[in-house]
Amino acid sequence: MPAIPSSVLLLILSLSVAPAPTRTATPDEGMWTFDNPPKEKLAETYGFQVDDAWLDHVRLSSVRVSDGGSASFVSKNGLVLTNHHVASTAIQKLSSEGHDLVASGFYAPTVADELPCTDLELNVLDSIEDVTARVLGAVKEGATEAEARLQRSAEIARISKEENERTGLRCDVVPLYRGGVYTLYRYKKYTDVRLVFAPAAQTAFFGGDPDNFNFPRYDLDMALLRAYENGEPLRTPHHLQLSQGGVKEGDLVFVSGNPGSTGRLNTMSQLAYLRDHRYPLLLDYLHHRRDLLTQFSARGAEEARRAKDGLFSIDNSIKALTGYLESLKDPAAMERKGAEERELRARVAADAELSATVGDPWQAIADAQAVGAEIGERAFFSSIHGSQLFAKARTIVRLTAEVEKPNDERLPEYRDTSLDSLELGLFSAAPIYADLEEFSIAGSLQLMIEKLGADDPLVHTALGGSPAREAAARLVGGTHLADPGFRHQLVDGGRTAVEASDDTMIRLALALDPTSRELRKRSEDEVSSVESSAGEKIARARFAIHGTSVYPDATFTLRLSYGVVKGFETGGYNVPYKTTISGLYERATAFDFQPPYELDPLWAQRRSHVNPDTPLNFVCTADIIGGNSGSPVVDREGRLVGLIFDGNIQSLVNRFVYDETVARAVAVDTRGILEALQNVYQADRVVAELLQQ
Repeated sequence: MPAIPSSVLLLILSLSVAPAPTRTATPDEGMWTFDNPPKEKLAETYGFQVDDAWLDHVRLSSVRVSDGGSASFVSKNGLVLTNHHVASTAIQKLSSEGHDLVASGFYAPTVADELPCTDLELNVLDSIEDVTARVLGAVKEGATEAEARLQRSAEIARISKEENERTGLRCDVVPLYRGGVYTLYRYKKYTDVRLVFAPAAQTAFFGGDPDNFNFPRYDLDMALLRAYENGEPLRTPHHLQLSQGGVKEGDLVFVSGNPGSTGRLNTMSQLAYLRDHRYPLLLDYLHHRRDLLTQFSARGAEEARRAKDGLFSIDNSIKALTGYLESLKDPAAMERKGAEERELRARVAADAELSATVGDPWQAIADAQAVGAEIGERAFFSSIHGSQLFAKARTIVRLTAEVEKPNDERLPEYRDTSLDSLELGLFSAAPIYADLEEFSIAGSLQLMIEKLGADDPLVHTALGGSPAREAAARLVGGTHLADPGFRHQLVDGGRTAVEASDDTMIRLALALDPTSRELRKRSEDEVSSVESSAGEKIARARFAIHGTSVYPDATFTLRLSYGVVKGFETGGYNVPYKTTISGLYERATAFDFQPPYELDPLWAQRRSHVNPDTPLNFVCTADIIGGNSGSPVVDREGRLVGLIFDGNIQSLVNRFVYDETVARAVAVDTRGILEALQNVYQADRVVAELLQQ
């Protein structure tokens, strides 16, 4: 294994622990940080010697998409490859009535035709530094857990600001191992991003929701963006060369992306909270939201266009959360998690010094979950979900209040180092549709009534004495927040201007803010601060017993996963590792070209020009989760062989317990990408750029 970070080594050396067998991850398990890659495991299992030059090249070629996805540079001129569904929000913002780029697709025949994306930010990881000793050292002896949280938070703010001022980079301090390690991630940030190519949504998401989280798949889920700097295409010496040879079954592959979050280090009480409280609440909301958007879509073609991106996201979330919830209800999976926890607790109890140091953090976390269950629903409904106008109102109310405080005392999202990214979204010129807003707000208010009861003070505040629909109409009719200039005016006027405003949405945000802040503070003081302090103690025990053979949970930071290209067996059937373009046509024909299996007319028109045997999608055992969408799949030589866009339904349990038996990551094959660009879209300019060495 690579060298253990100094802060972790100090924790290990401070404890006297009897020698113990090391728990290692199963062959293809792990979302490994780039400063702690599994070099020995790769050498032992696959005979692959990964060196720092390979890691640096892959890292500097990898891209994080700010609104929740991954990507990679694929040319020396800043060309970025990601999923269509990662770029779809940006594409939607570039669309308008009668000009639906999501439905029709887009191709810029020249650089001058590339379309500037609104409020999209790309991050490239420049460097990583362990700052654990400084963060934990800021906690004063005898501090309560709530005080310790504030002290850690203040030190994190200081580190981020110092590094930002020193380097000019985006600097984020990220807790790993549930608070056992704190790592500084420095990113180069790009906000001039332009759309180069996107297929029609029907081609990107062929098969729709029925095929989502399944395999075989026949999707060209890709889009091409370009990063610019100083008005010119970005020069990117580190980029991934597209493989024209592709992959075959059994090949070792790597995924470099930004998995959002996992719960593999969660305690059993945390898993029970998710199972019994958090996930059911979120699913109730998402089902309600889906029904609303479906009703709105039925009003007409333009309404359907406006709601389409939201519906896609909600359907995807419902399917994922349902899978997560089912895994938490699976006795076998939970017995495995319980056994892991019992083993760790027994090892701690068996060592007097370790036990005295660690205590019983598991019970502290269990007690905190009870508080989370008590306040979770009211905290959720202290906001108006599904409304862009309310989200901007709350941001303005809090921004103008928080910036009056010292930087290290602010809510983290309003610190100096976060303001550029926050303002990119806040002042976006992307359209906000009043009819959709009114419909969404009325639905959110109605759900608030159903969940909290008509007599709840939050309900009274939100409705202002009116029925939900009337309240929504009043709120939307009396706000000017759809105008970016008005938002600028309020922020420039500061807290005084905001508090004096008669804008209906601002007034609502001001009215709800005290309760929302109070609930957030209680959650931070009594739940998250306890989880951080207790999580640090559990991390000490893990490091003492297992060292760094246990990787940290996902945190939407760059990770390296690996696995092999491999089919699977399910329901008595062998599922092959790949699909081909011929299968796309066959599946459309088998369903009589009916939605969601209709063919894009361009694909029907160009059928005779396409090689039907070209691989289109494939699966591998690499360990991924939401946030990995758009991640590059690379081979041993660091060449791009695929583009992650999904996992099969069996992979959802991997959020909590990794199992590679049937769980698979699903990718678009680069051979399918090149075939489509050349012979369907005739995007010669882009193909030449992709193939240029």
